[in-house]
Amino acid sequence: MGFRLESGADARWTNGGGHRAVVCVNGGTAAELPGTWSASLEWLVARLARRRPTLGFLEVRYRIKSWRRLELCVEDAAAAITAARAAGVDDVALLGFSMGGAVAVHVAADPAVSTVIALAPWLYPELDLTPLEGRRFAVVHGSLDRGLPGVPGVRPQLSLRGFESARALGVDTTRTVIRGGLHPIALRGPRGRLLPMPRARRWEELVDAELERFCA
Repeated sequence: MGFRLESGADARWTNGGGHRAVVCVNGGTAAELPGTWSASLEWLVARLARRRPTLGFLEVRYRIKSWRRLELCVEDAAAAITAARAAGVDDVALLGFSMGGAVAVHVAADPAVSTVIALAPWLYPELDLTPLEGRRFAVVHGSLDRGLPGVPGVRPQLSLRGFESARALGVDTTRTVIRGGLHPIALRGPRGRLLPMPRARRWEELVDAELERFCA
């Protein structure tokens, strides 16, 4: 079910109606481009929502998907949390892919947020991690992640530094590296078909394990 957030971004529910939900935020590019639905998050949500029919998944499509307009992406994520709370949700897990990892950290201080799951996250050195205090922070990264010409990527060393900084703050945090994992979990092929990348099911397993903990 799609709808417009107060920020002007688009969002859509899968499942829903319960008091727990996962708010999913996408990556971005240097170019200031209109937002798109994340193939990686969409693939995960389609599978995880079937496993967990009582857990709502709220995907966000930014107004502008660019790290040069990170503040707009943060506003969109905050608006999604507000929408989830208005729908009766009182416990939120943030699922952030790539730049969405940084976006999730920015909005993690919301009282409804208990968990942040960051996939191949862009945890840039200046990122303030204090919003994670009192939350569960799980980082998952592919060992082969890196930027290629024209293709964004995030080297695992960047999330390692962010993980270590969060741990130094006393945050309940873990980090798992998927051997052979790339940056994308899935790509969008012809006619919109989702094409899982190598090790995609391992990403799914690890996220599901964190959702099990979230729902416990």
